[in-house]
Amino acid sequence: MKTQVDDVEKSKKEIENLITNLTKQMKEVFVDSFAEINKNFTLTFKELFGGGEAHLELSDPENILTSGIDIIVHPPGKIVVHLEALSGGEKALVAIALYFAIMKVRPAPFCVMDEIEAALDEVNVDRFAAYLRNLTESTQFILITHRRGTMEEADVLYGVTMQDEGISKLLELRASEVAAKLGMKTN
Repeated sequence: MKTQVDDVEKSKKEIENLITNLTKQMKEVFVDSFAEINKNFTLTFKELFGGGEAHLELSDPENILTSGIDIIVHPPGKIVVHLEALSGGEKALVAIALYFAIMKVRPAPFCVMDEIEAALDEVNVDRFAAYLRNLTESTQFILITHRRGTMEEADVLYGVTMQDEGISKLLELRASEVAAKLGMKTN
């Protein structure tokens, strides 16, 4: 019985050491990733908003793994105390900036976005689409959109139309083919 108790206590200590080591590694990875995402968020925010300041803060820096994350933003020409003071389009653009900041740290091979820019005005749709174009080297984007500025940056447009009741038809338009026919340069 003593041998079994000793084995259990030894296993318990090994598990506790493993938990301690894993927690330490998780903190290191989180701190490194958080710092990189924060740096990217600051840069992405400035580019999408045409200026301003933004950064991320841990709400409880003493407990990194359980802390919340505060988003601090100051769009150009505005004094903002809380995110709630932003317009719907500004909130959407902040979320897009944060999403792109994360994608720069951990790029995905493809990404599907469903009307992510719907709340943006035309100027910000154009900024969003141009910025998205810069990310296409590492990620393929599939966007569902009704916004002209986003469509203008696309390589291929697909449309679904219903010419007859209950019969959908898929339309495809490749920007390179249109540009070649019109004698224009493509992106």
